[in-house]
Amino acid sequence: MLTYPMNVAGLHRELPICRVNDDLYIGAFVIFGDCELTIACASELLKRAPEYDYIITAESKGIPLAYEMARQKGDSKWMLARKGAKLYMKDILCVEVKSITTAASQKLYLDGEDAAMMKGKRILVVDDVISTGESLAALEALVEKAGGEIVGRMAILAEGDAQNREDIIYLEKLPLFNAKGEVIG
Repeated sequence: MLTYPMNVAGLHRELPICRVNDDLYIGAFVIFGDCELTIACASELLKRAPEYDYIITAESKGIPLAYEMARQKGDSKWMLARKGAKLYMKDILCVEVKSITTAASQKLYLDGEDAAMMKGKRILVVDDVISTGESLAALEALVEKAGGEIVGRMAILAEGDAQNREDIIYLEKLPLFNAKGEVIG
């Protein structure tokens, strides 16, 4: 399997290059199970984070990052937009999202209690990788529906066109690849 060498938050990782379609391949960046990388990335992002009241992320790959950022900062609460409504959720807010790593459209759900807590608060949106911006847009829509104020958008990596966005704070750029593993953007 082809890999892409990457240094992020002072750590070296080899990212497997995975097929999205015949013309597009991505470097698979997964922090699940990598405590060292999650801790280091959370620390580096917090150094650049604006003042906020709550962090929100989308299920699932942003979960360890949001948790670790909140833990390091001493936050008592962070928010999670779920891919499915859960029985315990009440007064649910919902938006639809299409992501580069997901074949079909998905919905994101926010518990009404979390939405109520967000009203009038400064919200920091975080994710592991921002690529097309669709997941980010869905999170922003949930925050806006809840009446929160988005004070920042953060990710460990900006992939493809997201690297050119000036509204995202990120640690490193992640290129896109062709079938030969060559950088295309």
